[in-house]
Amino acid sequence: MRWDIFCRVIDNYGDIGVCWRLARQLAAEHGLQVRLWVDDLASLHHILPEAAPNLELQTCNGVKIRRWGGPFPEVSPAEVVISAFSCELPESYQLAMATPSSTREEGAKPQWINLEYLSAETWVDSHHGLPSPHPCLPLTRYFFFPGFTPATGGLLREQGLLSRRDEQHPSAVWQTLNLPQPAPNETSISLFCYDNAPVADLLDTWAASATPVRCLLPESKVLAQVADWAGQLLLEPGGTIERGNLTLNAIPFMPQEDYDRLLWACDCNFVRGEDSFVRAQWATRPMVWQIYPQQENAHLVKLDAFLDRYCAGLAEDAAHAMRNFHHAWNSNGRLDWDTFWQHRAALQAHAEAWAAHLAQETDLASKLVIFCKNRV
Repeated sequence: MRWDIFCRVIDNYGDIGVCWRLARQLAAEHGLQVRLWVDDLASLHHILPEAAPNLELQTCNGVKIRRWGGPFPEVSPAEVVISAFSCELPESYQLAMATPSSTREEGAKPQWINLEYLSAETWVDSHHGLPSPHPCLPLTRYFFFPGFTPATGGLLREQGLLSRRDEQHPSAVWQTLNLPQPAPNETSISLFCYDNAPVADLLDTWAASATPVRCLLPESKVLAQVADWAGQLLLEPGGTIERGNLTLNAIPFMPQEDYDRLLWACDCNFVRGEDSFVRAQWATRPMVWQIYPQQENAHLVKLDAFLDRYCAGLAEDAAHAMRNFHHAWNSNGRLDWDTFWQHRAALQAHAEAWAAHLAQETDLASKLVIFCKNRV
């Protein structure tokens, strides 16, 4: 069966990160012919270096990758079509979907899936899988919501991910980055955030922390803010800043698989958007999530919905610290790192239990395949 996945890059790496992981898993684990249409190949190249940013057509890991831009070519629609994050499909492609084709059974039309953003809100359970007839064409889209309950589409999790995590040697990442192993009393932290985050305040609180902090900062626009905070003209990958109890190492932007290993190696992970947010949960480490900002602070409702689920089972004082730190990080509030991190043991145990709980559910790619097979 052929699958087409359409991705418009809005959040730099979150949406393309999700789409690439999904496409690769569908091809590798389910034996499907997958074609990934992307409007920003440069972003894909950052997380998948072997993907050339200037080719109209290429194949990586068994997935055909097509540039999505300019006049859309005349192509035969696949049997399953995924609009990632509800992006609008090309008009000519929609017309082709509605037109009888010799490559499909008589009267059959492609199955059209709107892959929505991940949300922990309770209404998602009742909306997952609902149909939405096209206003003009004889086509029906189905809403597919990733989520945290059996009633949703689940989370991306490829086969062997958790065993690879558990088998990683603690020193592997540090050797790869050519950095010294953290000292026994040093907290290692990965920091991946949007450039509107209160980074300077966070670095101040780490510099004044009661215990040493090692921050690994992948290459991004945030490097300029950190350089300004440190009174430097420039900060590049390979550079180091030391202030108080903080040692900050700027590191190159990492391909997806290397970034996963970084999350597994650190004691705490600051993540953003959707892709790194999900991977941080599989990493079984305490995490701090910067949710993608929306108008009128609509994103804070989604943040609270997740925290309601995630903090269930946490001791009351640890849950309170988790909520307070997340809200401060997402709303430019007062960042009290020491109060948050004094619950490290409870947060670590909870992260492990949370990942084990999520792993009991079927993964998103498998649920998509099952959903489409049941509709044939």
